Amino acid sequence: MKAMILAAGVGSRLDPLTRNVPKPLVPVVNKPVMEHIVEMLARNGFNEIMVNVHYLGEQIQAYFGDGSKWGVKITYSVEDQLWGDAGSLKRCEDFFRDDVFVVVGGDDLADFDLESLVGFHRDNEAIATLALSLVEDPSQYGIALLNDRGRITRFLEKPKAANLFSNSANTGVYVFHPRIFDLIPEGEKFGFGNNLFPMLHDENARFFGKFAFGYWKDVGSLKQYQEAHADALRGRWDCKIPFAEDPDRDQVWVGENVEIDPTAKIGCPVVIGNNCRIEKGAQLLKHSVLADNCVLEMGSVVKQSILWEGACVMRNTVIERCVVGDHCSVKSSAAVFDGVIVDPVR
Repeated sequence: MKAMILAAGVGSRLDPLTRNVPKPLVPVVNKPVMEHIVEMLARNGFNEIMVNVHYLGEQIQAYFGDGSKWGVKITYSVEDQLWGDAGSLKRCEDFFRDDVFVVVGGDDLADFDLESLVGFHRDNEAIATLALSLVEDPSQYGIALLNDRGRITRFLEKPKAANLFSNSANTGVYVFHPRIFDLIPEGEKFGFGNNLFPMLHDENARFFGKFAFGYWKDVGSLKQYQEAHADALRGRWDCKIPFAEDPDRDQVWVGENVEIDPTAKIGCPVVIGNNCRIEKGAQLLKHSVLADNCVLEMGSVVKQSILWEGACVMRNTVIERCVVGDHCSVKSSAAVFDGVIVDPVR
């Protein structure tokens, strides 16, 4: 079966982390978010994947190549400008004309039973089916109201508080029949939530929604990005942590060639990447993730924080609820809280 991953966006909500890294390559537990998506698609039998790229797209192509490492075939649609999600899909029409297919947002972590979703779509002879999830704050998503057969009777993109009528959120995972291309204009910017889905509702098309039970998280914002890590470490979703669990420490996953001083304190759950060094008296506390080649210098404290590759927390520096970018060093005489650190030294 075929699927599309939408990977062209700038990722402005994760700025400044995405100034030099495209959003689909932002790591979640030491693995790019798009890699988690590719693995989910492969598990569900989707072996032909189209990926649209624009912003820093060459990095995405270099990392994933032809997809053979994951047992799939990846094709790229290179965009000269942003066309909107539905407009980007339209540009790939010839790829998807033979059968129903799935579309997944490039910053949506999901672990869904896509076979069940596709089966529901086929059974209802739908033109479009949205995977839905219940959320506490639906104002940042498209919301849908369903009848007792799962047909969408009302849809609204990112409603204001006064217009909330449902907490059933659009997860950014869709099943489409190829007839959908007849409704998307060619050569125009066109969106799913703002344009296509309201059109389907207004024209009384066979437009359905299904609650997709399983894990889902939009990691487009810093808060959600940090929550996804905490969820993974708590076991709320199976993120396939790429390291073995330390036999001497419960809920501590450790890569290769790691140096941990005997006086260092290691909390749980935490992930420690390859070639990391944790020095004398340093503390790595719960819900923290170190990518490869990170250093915690003597007396440093890291709590509920995410360090990207090559990051360093310098001597006696304390950070909590922070994200430290690639090869950045943190140096402070006071504790650093709730920060994003991308400068070489802070």
